[in-house]
Amino acid sequence: MFSAKNIQSDDQFLIIRAVHVIERSSLAMAGAMCGTFVAAQFSQTEITLFDSFGFNVTMVLIGTIGFYLGIDIPQRPLLAIGAQPKLDPVELLSAAGTFFAAIAALISVYGLVFDVVPQRFAETVIASWWVLGVLLQTGAGLLGRLRQARRATA
Repeated sequence: MFSAKNIQSDDQFLIIRAVHVIERSSLAMAGAMCGTFVAAQFSQTEITLFDSFGFNVTMVLIGTIGFYLGIDIPQRPLLAIGAQPKLDPVELLSAAGTFFAAIAALISVYGLVFDVVPQRFAETVIASWWVLGVLLQTGAGLLGRLRQARRATA
């Protein structure tokens, strides 16, 4: 029978690291999938740039990087008992980025499933939300990691 008491501390560390890698890889795959949906939706438009292999690869890569870095950000240190919680700008950036990227992917999936070709204004909005979302996620992930590195050296 599995029991956490029977696991050595070195083994626990390795298991925790493995679980973390699996989690981060899963987030990256979700980002890649969202990027694929956005790229597929835009390939239906009449713009040649959106129908290129390079554009498709770029959408998948920025989705992968954004979701990998931006969703799983290092947490701030715990507050003292009774202290008021403060808004963490890194978490706000990550949440906003995830929302914008996910809503762009959701609209793209809807368009693909129901065979709706986006109009010029709609494709501009969807593309803007996607790019804004993954940029916010990436920025939040990088800021969170820089903050963690500064704490570790202090």
